Amino acid sequence: MGYEYNDIEYNSLEEKIDAIKKDNGITNEKYYNDLKNRLLNEYQDQRLENILETKIVENRYGEALKIIQKEKIEFKLKKRNFKKELFNDLKLVPNIGPSKEDKLNDNSFNTINSLLDHDKYCELAKTVIDVIESGSFFEKINLIKKNSDSFKNIVKSMSLVKKENFKFMDIETLGLSNVPIILIGVAEIKGKNIISSQYLLREKNEEPAILYELLNHLDENSTYVTYNGTSFDVPFIKNRFSHYQMDYIQEIINYDLLHFTRKLWKNSLPNCKLNTVEEYLFNIKRIDDVPGSRIPDYYNTYLQEKNIGPLIPIIEHNRIDIVSLSKFLMKIHDEI
Repeated sequence: MGYEYNDIEYNSLEEKIDAIKKDNGITNEKYYNDLKNRLLNEYQDQRLENILETKIVENRYGEALKIIQKEKIEFKLKKRNFKKELFNDLKLVPNIGPSKEDKLNDNSFNTINSLLDHDKYCELAKTVIDVIESGSFFEKINLIKKNSDSFKNIVKSMSLVKKENFKFMDIETLGLSNVPIILIGVAEIKGKNIISSQYLLREKNEEPAILYELLNHLDENSTYVTYNGTSFDVPFIKNRFSHYQMDYIQEIINYDLLHFTRKLWKNSLPNCKLNTVEEYLFNIKRIDDVPGSRIPDYYNTYLQEKNIGPLIPIIEHNRIDIVSLSKFLMKIHDEI
């Protein structure tokens, strides 16, 4: 019996535990303590606003610190006539699977429009055509998910999103559940730049304010791009909104790139962690990066010492995550 962790199968439970410890920095205790002490010394008596572009934003829940950073990006998805591809996919019509599609093709039913002349499928075809022609993006995605070859078509559907509507999002927290979010990062494409907006929890009582600021980036056209966001980030955010009895936008499409990574590269990468993907596919090697398991300790040290040093790698870790998602989305889209 194998023991799987991070898409790698180990021969024994002990080997799996050793791998988990290594990933969580347990075997590098001295390194991370030394790094933290070095940061405390380097940033003693310094303020974030003297190092990064920041502003104080106010809303009904109080104040929040916003960190803004900008860099150039050539964001462009491969052009494709995805609408035409949808009309050629009979499997979008309920009750039509691959074998039924082949039989229909043999009888000259090659497009969904052609099914309007089919006695059995004409009414279902009309409904699908209406969604493709005039349905919302959310309705199109749901149609694809329920029917068709969803993996490839979901990836191709990225071409339907205006680039400014992508919200590359990641959060940093004090644990895995029922604890505060200490940093929310959202990156957006603005012309030839990618703008990262990060909302930092300076004190734990500011959490409702940074949650509310996230809403300022979202509207009915917004589309999340995350990494493991389906299982972690989005449910965590919803839980924190619920904790404070705050209203949250319910219907947001989320392109969780972890799922696509596993489909495309699981067998060619050591694991599917985001920093592994960065290193192997983009030749990006992080320096002095602090893993998620270390973030609570670094953040609590910041609170205790009133020293911004331990915050610096947390902010940079989050910023790299959300900017990397934009490059990774382009690569995944162009692979299909």
